[in-house]
Amino acid sequence: MAGIQHEHTAAGSLWRDLLSFALYKPNQGKVARQVTGAVLLLTFGIGVWRLWQLLPIWFSGPGYAGSGLPTVLPALLLAALAAAAWVAFRVVNVPRFADFLISVEAEMAKVSWPSFDEVVRSSLVIIFLIFALAAILAIYDLFWWFVLRAIQGQR
Repeated sequence: MAGIQHEHTAAGSLWRDLLSFALYKPNQGKVARQVTGAVLLLTFGIGVWRLWQLLPIWFSGPGYAGSGLPTVLPALLLAALAAAAWVAFRVVNVPRFADFLISVEAEMAKVSWPSFDEVVRSSLVIIFLIFALAAILAIYDLFWWFVLRAIQGQR
């Protein structure tokens, strides 16, 4: 019974967080939360756009010819997009997830990013090493090809 009660309160807490108007720690982790919210909204937007493309096809068969769905379809999809925007906004304000995003932004601020010249030099070294290793492997491959051909020719 205690497990059921715990699941019930966790679900209630999630719904309470999604339906709340409060911002959780609004001055912390702004960039990470804004980018995450934008990506969630973009993902939901692509889903609504796909529905915009597919729903008229799904409901254009026989028996759907005068059902009135195509006239309410834009309103339904706009309502779905508005609900998706609200969910994206609220998800980044759920305390547990917001704390994670805040800590991600704090850790990213600690990262020492290389300069453009360092990136170019490192990339050139890696590209050179890849070609050098490819050449070494090609030489080994040719060596063993000749050795095995010589052994096979002796039989």
